[in-house]
Amino acid sequence: MDELGQTSPVTPTESVDNAEGAKLLNALREEKAWLRIMVDQVSDYMFVKDTQCRFIMANRAMAQDLGYDSAEDLIGRTDLELYAFPIALAFYRDAKQVMRTDQPIIDKEEFVVLPNGTRRWLASSKFPLRSSTGELVGVFGISRDITERKKSDRLRDGQAQVLEMISSSAPLSEALDCLVRLIEDQLDGMLGSILLLDEDGVHLRHGAAPSLDPEYCKLVDGVAIGPKVGSCGTAAFRGEQVIVYDIQTDPLWQDFLPLAELAGVRACWSIPILSLAGRVLGTFAIYSRQPVAPGPSELRLINDTARIAAIAIERKRAEEQIRFLAHHDPLTGLPNRSQLDDCLRQAIRRSDALSHQVAVVFLDLDHFKSVNDSFGHAAGDQLLVIAAERMKANLGKDGVVLRLGGDEFVLLVSGDMARQDALQAFLVRLRAAIAEPVEIEGQTFHITCSMGIALYPNNGTDADTLLVHADAAMYGAKQAGRNTFEVYNPERSAESPTDLVLLEEIRIGLARDEFSLLYQPQIDLRTGRVLGVEALVRWQHPDRGLLSPDMFIPVAEEGGLINALGKQVLKMACRQARNWQQMGLPPVTMSVNVSARQFTQRGWADQVKGILQKTGLDPSMLELELTESMLMRNVEQAIATMNELCALGVRFAIDDFGTGYSSLSALRSFPVSRLKIDQAFVRDAAEDSSGRGIAEAIISLGHKLHLNVIAEGVETEEQLEFLRESDCDEAQGFLIAKPLPAADIERWIGKIWDQPDA
Repeated sequence: MDELGQTSPVTPTESVDNAEGAKLLNALREEKAWLRIMVDQVSDYMFVKDTQCRFIMANRAMAQDLGYDSAEDLIGRTDLELYAFPIALAFYRDAKQVMRTDQPIIDKEEFVVLPNGTRRWLASSKFPLRSSTGELVGVFGISRDITERKKSDRLRDGQAQVLEMISSSAPLSEALDCLVRLIEDQLDGMLGSILLLDEDGVHLRHGAAPSLDPEYCKLVDGVAIGPKVGSCGTAAFRGEQVIVYDIQTDPLWQDFLPLAELAGVRACWSIPILSLAGRVLGTFAIYSRQPVAPGPSELRLINDTARIAAIAIERKRAEEQIRFLAHHDPLTGLPNRSQLDDCLRQAIRRSDALSHQVAVVFLDLDHFKSVNDSFGHAAGDQLLVIAAERMKANLGKDGVVLRLGGDEFVLLVSGDMARQDALQAFLVRLRAAIAEPVEIEGQTFHITCSMGIALYPNNGTDADTLLVHADAAMYGAKQAGRNTFEVYNPERSAESPTDLVLLEEIRIGLARDEFSLLYQPQIDLRTGRVLGVEALVRWQHPDRGLLSPDMFIPVAEEGGLINALGKQVLKMACRQARNWQQMGLPPVTMSVNVSARQFTQRGWADQVKGILQKTGLDPSMLELELTESMLMRNVEQAIATMNELCALGVRFAIDDFGTGYSSLSALRSFPVSRLKIDQAFVRDAAEDSSGRGIAEAIISLGHKLHLNVIAEGVETEEQLEFLRESDCDEAQGFLIAKPLPAADIERWIGKIWDQPDA
């Protein structure tokens, strides 16, 4: 308009300018729209803040995660309006730092909690933002969601921590609690629980549930499993996973709705925790406060967790079994020799307080060896179990029964039953009870016993003296015709139970080379190849014929000739192994048993070195078998002696593993290469669940300690198949081959070696 208010006409030049401006404006708007479309397509957070840390641009991904419909809703807001104060403060400081230093922050890891409670980890980069004139106008940022990566890292680290806890024998409750917390960290808002199946196989016991209502855990503890016992009770009953999406409507929870309401849960996914053999050990469950079904990744996580829980539970049970075996006889469950001193000392303390005496009864079953020889070890073992039960039943609460080994038992009688009249009546009653007929597999047995009694304090004031005197009295009962009992009489102490005649005959037999060796093959259960032989000593007595070790080894031990006998056995074994090498036979390891007195003999390691040097046997082909109890007498000295020979290449094995009392920590310290499962655990392993579990535990423990495991006393195909299924490495026994002379071994090894691998 001109000064008069009239509109001025538009010139052609002005018309062109206005058209170009409109065109430019449209182009800018279109460019901005395209930019918005591209920014909103990015799944990462993208934003721009001004110098006052107010948002002047953001993309849709960020707005939606923060609970806004549009990115425009964020414009003008600050982090304090969007996040909790500690998080907002950290963001404010980072933005100010970028603007102050003019230096970007690259891939800084940030933890945020979104308004809906979701927890996220972000890797954020923030850059100073300047105008075309170089003026600082704010901060540009981009944040990438790395939550899954962080979860994976924490899961891996957490699983490693749990496995470390398991390997270091941390309490089971702590390992399981750590495992559940780890999974809860992976699944936002979920609650974890582990229940353990009781030894009765019927009830579930609390294992770990750090986030569940304690009252709920208390009420669930002890629940019996069944076909409609919630998710966990049903999963344990079926042995398969049970997924309940909505507790309110699922019939499995019909009887447990009040419990679910107490805990405030609406969904429960449960999976049984299974052993390597497929037995149910317990259950692992995930609870949700909302009805929900698990996705594939969640199911994988639950299954992985159940497997780790199984490792923890099986490891702990294996340790408990080994610990039990260290102090108990595996066949009868009675305390073993390792507990004898403690039990006797406790009985003596109680008797001193009450001014009573203690009776130490040494009991031996008469002619028990003939039962084993005539009817087999299985019948003999069953007879031992029955005899032990009869002893416990007659002794009651006034004493304790221990099994020393073989058919030897010790009864410690205290209290009123240890009085002279009551003790005699008890012994008569016990003798009659043991002599009652026993029927095993259609065969009736009448077994009797001989008993020797030493009284505290009359016959001794310490455990060793009392046991020696009780043993001497028992020997007197044997000489009196068996099936009787005798109280220790000092006047008869000159009649030593050691067979002096036999001892002198052993001495002469050593001088005359009357002792020889048989060899029992040891095979690889995977290939069938012969890996080694065990040297077994026999005595060709000039009058009594061929004698087995149990007829003369104990006498040699007591009479001080075991070192000479052991030295002769080692010489013969090494010489024979060297002969086989020179004959070109396949390499086989020679295993030789070492007695406790040999092992502790001064200069024994040098003796072994001398024999190896003299015979020319490669030390790596010699394996020395030691018992657990032998090693534990002086752990430090044992390790030093073993290391001295290991440096040459000699290998060591622990014989009769599980019957001694070595600790796991000590076991790891010994430089051994093989564990030998005692034949008592092998005999009924194919049929007896207890024996099977013990054998499996020893095999598993051996492998975890990186040791080969060999089973001795394999007599049936069922036992052999069980050992193969349990991943046992090696075996020996009558089923494979009985002890053979050297010439037969040569033919046997050659025959087996020529066969194709099993």
